Amino acid sequence: MNPEELKKLIEAAFADAHVEVSGDGRHFSAIVVTDAFADKNMIAQHRLVYAALGHRFDTEAIHALSLKTYTPEQWQILQG
Repeated sequence: MNPEELKKLIEAAFADAHVEVSGDGRHFSAIVVTDAFADKNMIAQHRLVYAALGHRFDTEAIHALSLKTYTPEQWQILQG
């Protein structure tokens, strides 16, 4: 799997998402910004992303994923 494939999978699950992904084919880092995270704590946000990726962790298509998740409002504040 490459970063672009992973990005497309996340975008398919969250239609309004801003997604940035980098990685080496097995270890990835992702930033996901979506309204779907509103009123959810970080663990719940990450679970939503993991659910969108489903069995890809079981098959080791993705070995490791470092996630940063934000609502659009949080992301806007971080961007200054």
